[in-house]
Amino acid sequence: MEILSDEMLIDTYQTAVNLDLEPDFLQLLLAEINRREITAECSLVGA
Repeated sequence: MEILSDEMLIDTYQTAVNLDLEPDFLQLLLAEINRREITAECSLVGA
């Protein structure tokens, strides 16, 4: 997970939600987002 940039991590999470992927995968991504302390404001950068 550390290889992904913050922007790519957020994009991956949003895509996974839109595709209704496995909840365990979404939780894994969300845990990494929280670990990095990425805020909602940061996730809007580049949107």
